[in-house]
Amino acid sequence: MKSLSVLASLSLLALTFPFAIASDPSQLQDFCVGVNTPADGVYVNGKYCKDPSLATADDFFFTGLNETQDTDNELGSFVTFASADNVPGLNTLGISFARADFAVNGLIPAHFHPRSSEILGVSQGTLLVGFVTSDKRLFTKTINVGDVFVFPQGQVHLAANVGKVPAVAFAALNSQNPGTTYISETVFGSNPPINPDVLAKAFRLDVTAIMDLQAKFDDSSNIKTY
Repeated sequence: MKSLSVLASLSLLALTFPFAIASDPSQLQDFCVGVNTPADGVYVNGKYCKDPSLATADDFFFTGLNETQDTDNELGSFVTFASADNVPGLNTLGISFARADFAVNGLIPAHFHPRSSEILGVSQGTLLVGFVTSDKRLFTKTINVGDVFVFPQGQVHLAANVGKVPAVAFAALNSQNPGTTYISETVFGSNPPINPDVLAKAFRLDVTAIMDLQAKFDDSSNIKTY
């Protein structure tokens, strides 16, 4: 009977233990308003925590996402990002927010967020959106005002204005620092450059074409990251 009890306890432990390590730990305080200087604070997620007694409503506030941004650039787009860098109260909360402006025919090129999924909603215009999975399946949709589309974490995705007027979209991401890796910018604009012979073989292009691409994606590129 005793051995049966021990076996039952071990079985219960085996069932519950995986769940005990599957989630992030709970916060030990209400918030951690991020500051860039120590001020006798605690260093958390790349920033020091302000003394909670000194926090104000402005630490949790951001304005300007109603403003149309200049999209006069090579991509015809601009992203305004609300993160822990400009909303200190977001530090440690695991969320961020962005506004994307698109000129007619503007786009945000193929990229992925290594630390975040994203949900994108259209407030003006029409966008063609989509993502490609690791087995090369393309999920794509044309979305209009009031529609939303989800990009799973780590999946290559893009958005392009396919309407006849400028477009605006808002995005929520489940990380205060989602990271953004643009495929073309990263591959052809790395510093130092990747060996053109290697890229020529990988992309099945001649070396001259690769070198031309690398010249287009040098430090002068004005892709707006978020």
